[in-house]
Amino acid sequence: MSTMDPPTPPGRMAPTNPQGPVTTRRPFSLRDKIGYMFGDFGNDFTFLLQSSFFLIFYTNVMGISAAHVGTLLFAARILDAFTDVGAGRLIDTLKPGRSGRFKPWLLRIMIPVAASAFLMFSPFLQDGSYGVRLGWMILTYILWGSVFYTLINIPYGSMASVISNKAGERASLSVFRSLGATLANLGISVILPLIVFVQIDGNSEISGNRMMFAALGCGILAIACYLLCFTNVEERIETAPKPKSERMGFVQTMGTLVTNRALTGLIFSSLFMLIAFMMMGGMMPYLFNEYFNNGQLLSAVNFVGLLPTLLLVPFAAKLAKKLGKKEVGVVGMLIGVAAGLVLFVLRTDSPVVFMIGYAVLMFGVACLNILIWAFITDAIDFQEVRTGERNDATVYATYSWARKLGQAIAGGLTGWALGWIGYESVAGGTEQSQGVLDGIYSLSTLVPAGLLLVSVLALAFWYPLSKKRVDENVATLEAKHAAEGVQD
Repeated sequence: MSTMDPPTPPGRMAPTNPQGPVTTRRPFSLRDKIGYMFGDFGNDFTFLLQSSFFLIFYTNVMGISAAHVGTLLFAARILDAFTDVGAGRLIDTLKPGRSGRFKPWLLRIMIPVAASAFLMFSPFLQDGSYGVRLGWMILTYILWGSVFYTLINIPYGSMASVISNKAGERASLSVFRSLGATLANLGISVILPLIVFVQIDGNSEISGNRMMFAALGCGILAIACYLLCFTNVEERIETAPKPKSERMGFVQTMGTLVTNRALTGLIFSSLFMLIAFMMMGGMMPYLFNEYFNNGQLLSAVNFVGLLPTLLLVPFAAKLAKKLGKKEVGVVGMLIGVAAGLVLFVLRTDSPVVFMIGYAVLMFGVACLNILIWAFITDAIDFQEVRTGERNDATVYATYSWARKLGQAIAGGLTGWALGWIGYESVAGGTEQSQGVLDGIYSLSTLVPAGLLLVSVLALAFWYPLSKKRVDENVATLEAKHAAEGVQD
């Protein structure tokens, strides 16, 4: 099926294969959901490794200025505006492989993305000149993030649109994808701090050699997860590209996306949510290593922060079906804003009290984040209602770039803000002033709460797809498909 062909109605398989005879596909099942979960498990073994430890590794092990790290994280996202959208457009137009349009990319890129993550956390040049260390950081980060991670994440995320075109099955894929990310987060943020942080002369420090071997282990596990995803997921919807002369042009396609309020509203809301989420993730090592003076407590707070997601997994799809995804997200995010403000006002010295408030804050974030991938399929449906085309990979790539931009802004903001409050970046660590410690606490509570407030306002007042509107779009597409007379 091309981007210009009439789409297959929900619950129906593509009637013909332009490349050959019809292939019998097994029915959608739990196997697909578990397989898709492992795909994000694999992604997050390197993504969360980078987002959780990249900044502190390069400031405290490699001795790079926090401002320079932050600038790289931001500048690389400008490059990703081209690589992400370019990858999406490439995948939308290339001829599918024997196993489908998106699955082959898992096998092509899984080893390069794991290897580049290992190099990114290798302290081989720790004793080199500042310019050499800075160049190594830039080279390995761009190689991992802008090239290989892009080339595996874009097809993986787009794959949901061809595994099934039933709304309920797609929602379950979103929940299982979020579960995969959460399980990976448990491994990265709960177990790794116990390995990579060490106590030296009463001070908590991060070990460069331990970080390197942790990255090697994460890379091997990522490859195993990608193989499990490839083996268990089935692409059921044919998406053979149309000839170039019959496709909507790139500029025209991007123009329709810019005016898609569902997509722009989702991007704006999730952008600020992600900045808050990633900034908290980036600040937690500093908060517990410096403010609470115990980096190993990072394992406990990260586990507490992930519990709400694990608790929501069995109920998220049911809540979304009954109340609506937008409605669940708005209420949850308001709870998160309130928790962040309470933590800021308390300014507690107790890690236990902080963890309790942090768990409530992360519950609010999880209410939106666990369903976010189902929001995208609604935006794709909205695009079809408006224009008659879906452009799945291009839509997903545009959203993916926005997420990366959020990650970059969070990394850049974290690095710059550490510089603004006077944080000293010295290899081996150094004692920080009380003013710096207070600044770290504020960056971990007040700033994320403000960002989440912007996110919830965008979701409530700009994103148009309430439960009622989503149901109307589903009915419109069913009527459209019936009128087109697509046969099973």
